[in-house]
Amino acid sequence: MRAARFHSYGAPDVLVVEDAPEPHAGEGSVRIRVQATSVNPIDVLLRAGQLAQVLPLSLPAIPGRDAVGVVDEVGPGVTDAQVGDVVFGLGGVSDTTAEFAVLTAWSAVPESWSTTQAAAAGLASATAAAALDVLGDLRGATLLIEGASGAVGGAAAAFALAAGAVVIGTGSASHHPYLESVGILPTTYGPGLAERVARLAPHGVDAALHSAPSASLPDLADIVRDRSRVVTVLDAPGAARLGLHKVDARNDSTLLRRAAALGRAGLYVPRVAHEFPLAQVVAAHTVAENEGGKVVITQP
Repeated sequence: MRAARFHSYGAPDVLVVEDAPEPHAGEGSVRIRVQATSVNPIDVLLRAGQLAQVLPLSLPAIPGRDAVGVVDEVGPGVTDAQVGDVVFGLGGVSDTTAEFAVLTAWSAVPESWSTTQAAAAGLASATAAAALDVLGDLRGATLLIEGASGAVGGAAAAFALAAGAVVIGTGSASHHPYLESVGILPTTYGPGLAERVARLAPHGVDAALHSAPSASLPDLADIVRDRSRVVTVLDAPGAARLGLHKVDARNDSTLLRRAAALGRAGLYVPRVAHEFPLAQVVAAHTVAENEGGKVVITQP
């Protein structure tokens, strides 16, 4: 099969498109013929070698954590998928940017989503759902999301709004019209966050999600009355220092099905900023590393 691979850690130009062995579905998994995959922050960190001490890869490695495609193999023990199903989901730590990928968590793609939107939903929605599970019941609550215009923040906002929460979201000024269009109260990043949030939520903030690569975690801890209801998906050292929750995505199909259900209801539409074909995987990783917005890599 054709796949993107890197034989050594480094900058995006270590990526090449070449022939690689095909994976096959095992117990509890499905194989898909990949239509598209997204570039997530962890993909960039893994390729660069920044996580080599905690998540070492067997090189050459295929980048990618999530994908969308058509099921063409069903492993033993799988009863909720069949050949021909169009699904989005999660593979291993790094293995989906290829002609074929094996998923161990998946959901049917909502008919209203495009292929690229489904590719953008996998890891982001699983991470968001897992984070909000930690925050508990959000009915009537006010939730502050740092990075609400990002992939994880946007998915989390969709879940929270559907649950009946009021959502305040930080983002650059250029993203504020979008945030308002989906029902989020926008504000900007940076110094003075507590004062700006207080004007939007004079009765206080009940919970917060840190989903942007910012230094705001201490601010969120001060803004929220109960620190047990502050979660980060990025800053593990900060969470440990401040006594907050750090949450990672897990390969759990129920999380993806919850995202798909919101999609079918018209309450969650993943955003895609950039699309590249597999042949331009170096450009895709370069943009993902240096610019904002979700990057999706499509197959021919």
